[in-house]
Amino acid sequence: MEDHVGETIKRFLKPVNESWQPSDFLPDPTSPDFEEKLAAFREQAGTLPDDVLVVLVGDMITEEALPSYQTWFNRLEGVEDNTGTSDRPWARWSRGWTAEENRHGDLLNRYLFLSGRVNMRSVETTIHHLVREGFDPQTGNDPYLGFVYTSFQERATKISHRNVATLARKAGEETLHKICGLIAGDEARHEAAYKEFMNRIFELDSCGAIQSFATMMKRKITMPAVSMHDGEDHSLFTKFSNVAQRLGVYTVRDYADIIQDLVNHWKIENIQGLSGLASQAQDYLCTLADRYRKLADRATFNGRYTFGWIFGREVG
Repeated sequence: MEDHVGETIKRFLKPVNESWQPSDFLPDPTSPDFEEKLAAFREQAGTLPDDVLVVLVGDMITEEALPSYQTWFNRLEGVEDNTGTSDRPWARWSRGWTAEENRHGDLLNRYLFLSGRVNMRSVETTIHHLVREGFDPQTGNDPYLGFVYTSFQERATKISHRNVATLARKAGEETLHKICGLIAGDEARHEAAYKEFMNRIFELDSCGAIQSFATMMKRKITMPAVSMHDGEDHSLFTKFSNVAQRLGVYTVRDYADIIQDLVNHWKIENIQGLSGLASQAQDYLCTLADRYRKLADRATFNGRYTFGWIFGREVG
C-alpha cells in the first residue's frame, strides 16, 4: 500500500507554508496595541456560557494527549516509523498527521489561557495525568483495527469541534467560532485520509477488512480522553460527556450516525462473495446503527455537575 499512502499524503496533508498556525488567531504580545487587543479578546471570550467552556476544555485536553496517539500509531504493525526520521510513506504520514494535529491543542490551550475564564492549573494537571496514564483504543498492534478506529474518531472530533463552533457563534464569540471551524476542517481531511486507507484495504482484503470493522464496533470506540482526571475528580470524563450530550456537541446519535457513514462509505452492504465470519460481520454492521439510534432515543443526561476546570462552578 505504500505507493497509495504516498499519493494520499499529497492529497490530504498540507505543506507547512500553506498551513495556519496558532498565533494567526490570537492577540500578538509583540504588538504595540497588545493590551487593547487582549482586552477585546477577553471581552468576547467572556460571552461563553460555562457549559460551553467545559466542553471546550474537554476537547482541548483530548487534543493535548497527542503524544499518546503518535506512540500508539507507531506500534501498528507494518506502518511504524522505526528510526523517527524514516522516509517511508507510512512514517511521513504519521509525522505529518501528528504535526497538523499538534496545532489543535496548542491553539485551544492558548485561547483558554488568554481568556482568563478557566483554572489553568486544574486543566494542566488533567492533561498531565492523561498523557502519563496513556491510551488504549483496544486495537493492539493491528493496523486494520487502527484505521477503523481513526476513521471513526477523526469524524467524531470533527463533529465535536464543529458543534462547539456553532455554540460559540450563538454566544457571539466569533474568534472561537473560526478557531473550532478550522480545527474541524483539519479533522475532516484526516478522516478522509483514514477512510481512503481502509478503502484500499477493502479492495485488497475485503474479508479481513469487514471482520476488523465488526470487531472494532463490538469492542466499541473508546474515546481518547476516557481516563481523564485532575487527581481528585475521577468522574471528569463522564461529567464532561454528559454535558456534551446535553448541549448536542457529541451524542449517542452522533455515534450511530458515524457507524452508518462508515457502512455507507465502505459499501458494506454491497460486498459480494463473503462467507462464514465475514458474512456474519456484514449482517451485524448493516443493522448496527439502528440499534444505537434506538438507544439514543431512550438516553437521558440529567444532573448538575461541578468542575475544577471552571473553579468549582456548577453546570447543568
